[in-house]
Amino acid sequence: MMHPRSSYICALALLLAAGCTPFPQLDDSIRPEVRNADYATLVPLSTLQTSTDPIRVDPAETQAQLNSRLAGLRARADRLRGTVLTGREKQRLQEGLQ
Repeated sequence: MMHPRSSYICALALLLAAGCTPFPQLDDSIRPEVRNADYATLVPLSTLQTSTDPIRVDPAETQAQLNSRLAGLRARADRLRGTVLTGREKQRLQEGLQ
C-alpha cells in the first residue's frame, strides 16, 4: 500500500515530466493564404437579429405530432412488455436451475 507522501511525489514527478515536453510548432501549421487573409467584416448584432425569420409554431400541428409520437412510443412499450421466452424455454431454464 502506498503512503500519501509517495502518491504526492509520484504525481509531482508526472507533472514535472509533462512540463518538460517540447511545445508544438503551431506557427508552421497555418497556411500562408490563411495567415495573410483579411479579417472578417464586423457587422452590428442588431443587423443579424433582424435578418432572421421568427420561428412560427402551430400549436395544433405540434400537438398532433406529439400525440402521434406518444401513441407510437406506447405501442412500442406494449410490444416490449411481452414475454421473451416461450413456455418450453421457461420450462427448460427451470429444469436447468434445479
